[in-house]
Amino acid sequence: MTVLRPFAHLALAVCLYLCLPQTVARASSFEALSGSPGLRSAAVVVADSEGRVIYRKDEKSVRSIASITKLMTAMVVLDSGLALDEKLTIAPADRDLVQLTGSRLGMGATLTREQMLMLAIMSSENRAAAALGRHYPGGTEGFVRAMNAKAALLGMSDSIFADAAGLRVENVSTAHDLMKLVRAADSYPLIRKASTTQRIEVRPWRDRGPLVYGNTNRLLKNPNWSIEVSKTGYLNEAGRCLVMQAVIEGEAVTIVLLNSFGKLTPFGDSNRLRKWMLADG
Repeated sequence: MTVLRPFAHLALAVCLYLCLPQTVARASSFEALSGSPGLRSAAVVVADSEGRVIYRKDEKSVRSIASITKLMTAMVVLDSGLALDEKLTIAPADRDLVQLTGSRLGMGATLTREQMLMLAIMSSENRAAAALGRHYPGGTEGFVRAMNAKAALLGMSDSIFADAAGLRVENVSTAHDLMKLVRAADSYPLIRKASTTQRIEVRPWRDRGPLVYGNTNRLLKNPNWSIEVSKTGYLNEAGRCLVMQAVIEGEAVTIVLLNSFGKLTPFGDSNRLRKWMLADG
């Protein structure tokens, strides 16, 4: 029997450690940031590509999240494996009876599931989102259960989802939880496409002309920004909200801005944040 000499066990352990592949977290470009970006949004989280928080502000408070909800809607639809080319038709059940918002998708408007998802994400089309939920196995109720199950899977412990469009104030989360949502959404190519497409034409009726939709995130028109995923949201109870995955200085950065006062404040905060990161990063 071979007996290891004193310290041989330690030497063997060191050798194994050095020989085995090691996973080392990449250093962030923004580790040495100083000062404050002076953001006006009520709740904020900014995280680097490893998920390390660069900046936070009231990130654990539970708030209504409005149409940011639609990112979860899109993920649940894509996780289901339902045919993206299946045609869905808008029905009375898809009308907004909560906030009483309007829609250009009238009764009988028919588009593919993929087109409905595109409109829900890029243009925040409420009836499109409602139709996606209604055409899920188990209907709208089954869809909401799946949304909350997905939230639990992502570790979003302070989040509750109540409808597919984000019209109910009971759709709540925190800036910290939404960081996880955005990072997860970034792994879906169709969500990346939908959230960064600036303009799309659809033909919901055979005998009428096309409808043109634009993206609700005006930063996509700004050449200084490289955005991978984004979603806007607004309700009186939620304020103006914006979440994004953007590339700054070559690094993917997750940005969550909640409850901003003023229509342009989330975009102004985004530019202030980027300027702060580039000045000190």
